[in-house]
Amino acid sequence: MIQQRHSQTQQLRDWAYLGMEKYFHKAIAYEQKVLADQDPEDLHQMRVGMRRLRSAVTGFAPILDLPPQMSNKRIGKMARILGELRDLDVLQEALQEYQPQVKAKEQPLLEKALQKLSKRRSKVFKTVKNFLKGKTYKNFKQSVNTWLEEPHYQNWAELPVNSVLPDLLLPYINQLLLHPAWWVGVTVDGEKIKRQTRLTLKGAEAQISEQGEALHDLRKQAKRVRYQMSLFRQHYGPVYQEYVQEIKQIQEVLGTIQDTLVLEAFLDEVLPSNWRQEGPGLTKLLTKQRYECWKEWYKLQQRYLNELVRQGLRQAAISPLIAIAVTDNNTLDSKDLPEEMNSGKTTNHRHLHNKH
Repeated sequence: MIQQRHSQTQQLRDWAYLGMEKYFHKAIAYEQKVLADQDPEDLHQMRVGMRRLRSAVTGFAPILDLPPQMSNKRIGKMARILGELRDLDVLQEALQEYQPQVKAKEQPLLEKALQKLSKRRSKVFKTVKNFLKGKTYKNFKQSVNTWLEEPHYQNWAELPVNSVLPDLLLPYINQLLLHPAWWVGVTVDGEKIKRQTRLTLKGAEAQISEQGEALHDLRKQAKRVRYQMSLFRQHYGPVYQEYVQEIKQIQEVLGTIQDTLVLEAFLDEVLPSNWRQEGPGLTKLLTKQRYECWKEWYKLQQRYLNELVRQGLRQAAISPLIAIAVTDNNTLDSKDLPEEMNSGKTTNHRHLHNKH
């Protein structure tokens, strides 16, 4: 628990500490289970904790005084090590889900892909195992524990949290709204915005092939914004909450499109070059899923090309509620975190690309 210095005010430093402590302990709680390698969900949960910790380090960077072992870059590198193994687990889950949906004559293709995947996973797991038992990870845990015992901050960490939330959030929101992927398939004629009107499968495939990298990068920016906004959900009202959920939807829709591309790239690597001809059912499933997501993306894109919607997001970020009530003994506890942060359960979205 963190003692409040002012009975009715949460200082920014208190909220930063709470997040750092919560996510660090969430991550390391799964360490031994990951080493046991019995349930892929354990790895997923450890990775989520590490990514949330990185989000807290990034979001509160202006007020934190951290050792090099706790830098955003260092935590990101560790998360990517876990992410490489997690991506293979997700690939495996995806292939296993597709298996019952394709005809018997296509099953050998999927079996071969799963065999290749299993061999690759064994090698990557050794890397993860060595990492979790190695010096770098040990030094990281020691550094975080030391900082939590005696945290260091910049001077303005004493300010009430609600007085600086807009300054922390708006840079991320601005980067999201200015991302060029919003203009995929869009032309501007004077003050008029013209969008593609025929949502054909062929047209969607062409746009994705040409602009896939931009869309993927927008997904990553949406994830950053969602994580940063989620850190402070407790301080905002329902409009803000709705925007967080909508940004999550953007992330998931674009993520599923990317998932299918990653899976196809893997199959290109491990299967014969004619696997699409030999496995038309699997090819059709991947293309259909991508197309359905593209139609969802079209609606979201249309919404976020509306200036009122964009202005609404900015306005939501600059209008935090008054300071939330503290407990009777003027302390802050983990129950004060938003529900999705305080829960041991997280939604397992099948994204192959979350290591980025």
